[in-house]
Amino acid sequence: MLAQRTLKSLTRAIGVGVHSGQRVELTLKPAPVDTGIVFRRVDLPQVVEIPVSATAVCDTRLATALSPGGDPGAPKVKTVEHLMSACSGLGIDNLIVDITGEEVPILDGSAASFVFLLQSAGIELQSAPKRFLRVKKTVEVRDGEGKRLMWARLEPFEGYKLTFEIDFDHPAVSQTGQHVVFDMASGQYKREIARARTFGFTKDVEMMRSRGLGLGGSMDNVVVVDDHKVLNVGGLRYDDEFVKHKMLDAIGDMYMVGHPLLAAYSAFKSGHGLNNLLLRALLADPSAYEIVSFDDASKAPAGFADLAPAW
Repeated sequence: MLAQRTLKSLTRAIGVGVHSGQRVELTLKPAPVDTGIVFRRVDLPQVVEIPVSATAVCDTRLATALSPGGDPGAPKVKTVEHLMSACSGLGIDNLIVDITGEEVPILDGSAASFVFLLQSAGIELQSAPKRFLRVKKTVEVRDGEGKRLMWARLEPFEGYKLTFEIDFDHPAVSQTGQHVVFDMASGQYKREIARARTFGFTKDVEMMRSRGLGLGGSMDNVVVVDDHKVLNVGGLRYDDEFVKHKMLDAIGDMYMVGHPLLAAYSAFKSGHGLNNLLLRALLADPSAYEIVSFDDASKAPAGFADLAPAW
């Protein structure tokens, strides 16, 4: 049987929210089978539980935010995509995330710190089959026209492969790779994707801060780009770090569906909002997907039965 996974022990991290700038503590805890990933706002007078699902997404401006049932007026947890990406990359099915504020700490701006935390806690196999969402027919969403066109698509594929393309007319970005293809079966998520950091442009800083955003951003957790170049000492971690971070985000956004996908995801200039619309379009058509498990792990697509090695 290809089994569900949770943590062996709990682990903690303290950091700041990239937008709020506020200190927050995160505690990652094992969870029983079929729990899924559940965020818990433990700073409130009564603990509020927010189970992850595509319909729990309540805001997608600059980050993905969740609330109970997607209610925009309910307590939220924001900037969940990097932690969700790490959970997807390591195949974590069940996890309790206690948080003392409304924004997941940005840590180093990538998913690598979350991968380290999860692997440090240890990953445990559970006595229930892992359930995949297998895409049975192509689903696509599009937005805009001409130079403003963006799209995202899910197609049938017996595995999980992602293709992402960005199109930034900017000297520092256009001289890097803007197209990337990654197959989760390679087992290289930690090495090839997880270390890609979020990025921002100096020209946008004043506007963001006037709206109460980006207050916790710094060169410790953001790739900062001026009109011509990357300002961070040491430059980029990957030659194509910009597009790899967008793929890292997409992996996290796609995991909001509540199950690992058996699908080929491809996108052009997509973001959190379009990624969530894609999941909602998929779920709106029951004939487009099915939930499957593998009693014989050897019959699962390559790579899915392997536990990621220790960090």
